[in-house]
Amino acid sequence: MRMRAVVITCAGGPEVLEAREVEDHPALGEGEVLLEVAAAGVNRADTVQRMGRYPPPAGASPYPGLECSGTILALGPNVPSRWAVGDKVCALLSGGGYADKVVAPAGQLLPIPEGVSLTHAAGLPEVACTVWSTVFMTSHLSPGESFLIHGGSSGIGTFAIQIAKHLGIKVFVTAGSEEKLAACKALGADVCINYRTEDFVERIKQETNGKGVDVILDNIGGSYLQRNLNSLGVDGRLFIIGFQGGIAAEVNLQAVLARRLTIQAAGLRNRSLANKAEIVSEVEKNVWPAVAAGKVKPVIYKTFPLCEAAEAHRLMEASTHIGKILLLP
Repeated sequence: MRMRAVVITCAGGPEVLEAREVEDHPALGEGEVLLEVAAAGVNRADTVQRMGRYPPPAGASPYPGLECSGTILALGPNVPSRWAVGDKVCALLSGGGYADKVVAPAGQLLPIPEGVSLTHAAGLPEVACTVWSTVFMTSHLSPGESFLIHGGSSGIGTFAIQIAKHLGIKVFVTAGSEEKLAACKALGADVCINYRTEDFVERIKQETNGKGVDVILDNIGGSYLQRNLNSLGVDGRLFIIGFQGGIAAEVNLQAVLARRLTIQAAGLRNRSLANKAEIVSEVEKNVWPAVAAGKVKPVIYKTFPLCEAAEAHRLMEASTHIGKILLLP
């Protein structure tokens, strides 16, 4: 048996991605399911993997793709009885989504929420699990608090704005163009800041009467560290999920002590199966009802056929998109 997958032929630019016929998956292990992929989400982490800087965890698929939607084709031993062949699902993956078939642990499956198409559901698992596990499960962002999202127009940003507004949180975002800021505003963001023309620290001070925000979700890292700390209020929490602005910074820690600040960071991919299953279960309990009620919608910018994965990566790296990019096998 063969299947089609996008192969990273060597570390490099988007041109190293190639859709090929490859060996089919080995036999299903304990608690695993085989999915026929309907769509796969493209994430910035995939571009870092393509450049050779984010290797898949031991035992994971060598092909990129951290989330997908599709139909269950087969069940391995001891899969919970809630899942059956033919079920439509979306899944959080450790890799392998850029293919027409993929194996997923049953604990990382989610039902397709009511009102969401099978294709569009591929854009939910990674953003929902990332946002829920970070700012909600770890930073304990709560109704009535204020929340700054850097990159508000990204897949993660567009999701974070909607779930936070649904939960009664005041949302601040940064983005780099008026078009992106308008999209954030339309999704419910309260304060939209163009980081190219405005100092976000100053604007946050103005908008909060000098107090600062409670929680920041940051994908920039080093180059924003001091400014993020300067933007937080007393007992504020900074959660770092990416390093687009580098991994190093010299920082004045005075504010951390004076305002009892917390700096947190985490990824999803290298967590244990049990930890991922817990996050997925919390997402189903806390986020899925909001999606089914139409309060949170996947924002899909563009879809590409699997054979145009390189084009999808070029778009991701140009950062002109708003929301999610998907691949269709």
